[in-house]
Amino acid sequence: MKPTIGITMGDAAGIGPEIIVKALKEEDVYRTCNPLVIGDAKMLERALNVTRTQLAIHPVQSVAEAQFKHGTIDVLDLDLLPADLPFGQVSAEAGNAAYQYLAKSIELAKAGDIQSICTAPLNKEALHLGGHLYPGHTEILAALTDTEDFSMMLTTPNLRVIHLTTHMGLIAAIESITPDRTYTVVKLAHDTLNKAGFDKPRIAVCGINPHAGENGLFGNGEEEEKLAPGIARAAAEGIDVTGPYPADTLFFRAGRGDFDMVVACYHDQGHAPIKVMGIEDGVNITVGLKGGIIRTSVDHGTAFDIAGKNIAGEASMLAAIRSAIELAPKR
Repeated sequence: MKPTIGITMGDAAGIGPEIIVKALKEEDVYRTCNPLVIGDAKMLERALNVTRTQLAIHPVQSVAEAQFKHGTIDVLDLDLLPADLPFGQVSAEAGNAAYQYLAKSIELAKAGDIQSICTAPLNKEALHLGGHLYPGHTEILAALTDTEDFSMMLTTPNLRVIHLTTHMGLIAAIESITPDRTYTVVKLAHDTLNKAGFDKPRIAVCGINPHAGENGLFGNGEEEEKLAPGIARAAAEGIDVTGPYPADTLFFRAGRGDFDMVVACYHDQGHAPIKVMGIEDGVNITVGLKGGIIRTSVDHGTAFDIAGKNIAGEASMLAAIRSAIELAPKR
């Protein structure tokens, strides 16, 4: 049976509704899954007008009411936003709604009503104004599933990256890295790729300092203290993991096929190469959620500057939906 994919609308003042509508124009999506938007029907109606898309909106109150047929977008209508919500403006209303859409999707996933979650982008400032003090989607998902050991994974067609730390300042990120965290993320990377069909995935770990410390010349021995013990522990369990390597060459090596996954130490170390190599078809995946919940996302933001202008492209949303389908458990 085709998996049911819950697609959350994100911040409706941004490009989320537009890229969802554009993605669900594609008949191939309906051949491989049952897409259910979780958001506000009136925002999708507005997106149809903006994008001049000839589709119908079908509001539902339960998954059982959905039709799942191409040409009609089923939306679990939470009806949280005013029809005249301004495009491109930070608002507490939109921030709270984005949180509620995600919370509803987790509820549905726990109940088995949807098999994967695919998220449109939210705005962190709006999220905070709406009373939800999380750094982003990943941390909300972890909190609402009582998950402690999780990580953010980014993928493009030629590169996969998983992170030891994400949304925190650089000094705090480095301080928070421990041998246990390094081991945990390496194992999450291995297990995720193993379930996806990689027999013995090759994992490489970035150094924290320039040139991975250059044998103590740079930094204060962070590679030896924080990374090496975790790498050795994972390797002792049979995981094919090596490093730490200088980040300035490791991403090139991974991109040409030397490794199946790179472990990045902090946010920009992993995000920058991914976005250079494939921002339009990049996918953000939350790894390690309890209950086996699968979550994928576009790898871009709300793009307030172009919201409502019919400029935003749907390539990353389509890639995220495809990843959600591929990773969904079979019913």
